[in-house]
Amino acid sequence: MKELKQTIINYSSTDLEQRKNWYSPAAEAYNKARPRYPQDLIKQVVEIAQLSTNSKILEVGCGPGTATVAIAPLGCSIICLEPNPEFFHLAQQNCQPYSNVKIQNTSFEEWELEPFKFDAVLAASSFHWISPEVGYPKAANALKENGHLILLWNKELQPSYEVYQSLSKVYQLHTPSLDRYENQETQEYILRQLGNMAIDSGKFKDLISGQVVSKVTYTADEYLTLLTTYSPYIKLDPHNKESLFSELRHCIEDHFGGSLQLSYISAFHIAQKVISEVKDF
Repeated sequence: MKELKQTIINYSSTDLEQRKNWYSPAAEAYNKARPRYPQDLIKQVVEIAQLSTNSKILEVGCGPGTATVAIAPLGCSIICLEPNPEFFHLAQQNCQPYSNVKIQNTSFEEWELEPFKFDAVLAASSFHWISPEVGYPKAANALKENGHLILLWNKELQPSYEVYQSLSKVYQLHTPSLDRYENQETQEYILRQLGNMAIDSGKFKDLISGQVVSKVTYTADEYLTLLTTYSPYIKLDPHNKESLFSELRHCIEDHFGGSLQLSYISAFHIAQKVISEVKDF
């Protein structure tokens, strides 16, 4: 838990302007390669949070609209906040069919609080970028009396451990610091801690969690595109990245027929607002 909190502190303590532009080099790749949220997961979220056509949702850090387009067909009002300019434009394109979606090019921190307005505050793989001291209180204050915080997560896609062992040899030669593997048990533990943080904030109660495990196939090109969207690869030296990716491509093509079978956990945490006095932000 301490390690996870430190990781979140590292993310959220980064200069706001740097955070706004962090994904700019990888925005198109993110939109193309990151997995979507399974419909079964979205259906559970809608039922548990009692979302309907009449609901008002505030989405924090919508990215290119990955979760937005999964919920928008419900017909509810969604106001999306996205500070990154490239993500903002991609979200506008992806959400164009939905007149019920409005996207603002601003951060949650800079957004002017509208207290007691929303039935749900939604964050899809984004809330860890916001300081817990700001994120949970401000989300709670934006919610109506019986409103819900909805946190969605897509954990990193993983090959089988046997496949990882082959890829690991490449990492050890080029970038040992990126040689890591999270099995399902580890990822589930991390997800539990992320949910517990909402309760530990004192702003939310009655946590409900769930998950769906999906399996997908990525070609070598698709897999390498995916890797470029993860933070450790975004900040990787370009020369090291080129060498690493070249060898990974050869490994995938020579040993696995040019594609990889991957799995990932999609999860949700839904918690209800604890009634408290509204504070200014």
